[in-house]
Amino acid sequence: QVQLVQSGGGLVQAGGSLRLSCAASGGTFRTYGMAWFRQAPGKERGFVGGIRSSGVITNYAESVKGRFTISRDNAEKTVYLQMNSLKPEDTAVYYCAAETSGYLYLLPHEYDYWGQGTQVTVSS
Repeated sequence: QVQLVQSGGGLVQAGGSLRLSCAASGGTFRTYGMAWFRQAPGKERGFVGGIRSSGVITNYAESVKGRFTISRDNAEKTVYLQMNSLKPEDTAVYYCAAETSGYLYLLPHEYDYWGQGTQVTVSS
């Protein structure tokens, strides 16, 4: 059984930075595609970005390109989301997700395991 435990998040002013972490236990983390999604109140859960098992290929939503960076440490079984130049519209609950085939998908239902969610609030 794979468990994903998130940490980080909180309240930050616009223009600030935050880093989210997602630590995995169980399973074979190094073979998983890992992604971050977010969900704002009243909205569907949407893809933020992801990183393939190799760590070489990443993909980002247009709204976060150039501001957010995803990385992974397979030895530590952890994936990170570095968020810079944060905007109020980035406010949401952020979730990490694992896809056991190692690929990246844009839709939540493709992912097999989920973290517990972390609130990120950006004040103007």
